[in-house]
Amino acid sequence: MQTIINSHIPEFKLQAYHKDAFKTVTQDDFKGKWSVLFFYPADFTFVCPTELGDVADQYSKLTEMGVEVYSVSTDTHFVHKAWHDASETIKKIKFPMLADPTGNLSRAMGVYIEEQGMAYRGTFLVNPDGLIKIAEIHDNGIGRNAEELVRKVQAAKFVAEHPGEVCPAKWKPGEKTLTPSLNLVGKI
Repeated sequence: MQTIINSHIPEFKLQAYHKDAFKTVTQDDFKGKWSVLFFYPADFTFVCPTELGDVADQYSKLTEMGVEVYSVSTDTHFVHKAWHDASETIKKIKFPMLADPTGNLSRAMGVYIEEQGMAYRGTFLVNPDGLIKIAEIHDNGIGRNAEELVRKVQAAKFVAEHPGEVCPAKWKPGEKTLTPSLNLVGKI
């Protein structure tokens, strides 16, 4: 299996439900800013609303960092609107909900389940140059934690802004980072 880390986000053009309207989103919307693609299996399910509600609760922190979130499932944008109208949890969402009914973007990102016509739980962080910096895929029974997503975005942004420094496990803003060198080998 080949990694997609540091590869460019693929070209795509999808319909989205966002702010009580339908709109088109493409890879060009990612240019010049940090973006999260948050794939999930399907609307009107069980784990999915808990995850999307969790991301909605962390959305203001992400936007304060200059990050846009795009949730993606293989449902249509019409189904996204119906789910938004029907669920109090989904009504909290302020980020675009992308519709990938053909599965083309899901396939390109390596999360599509051909036999089921839906995606695994995939989280991807794309930098302002369109390069994928985080790629994480979960089986569909395993929910994600949006606080950890925020921490990983903070670490990715720190590393991008501070060449030569890296963030150790559980690093949070303000904590000590590492500067890889021969002197650190075997000392940690």
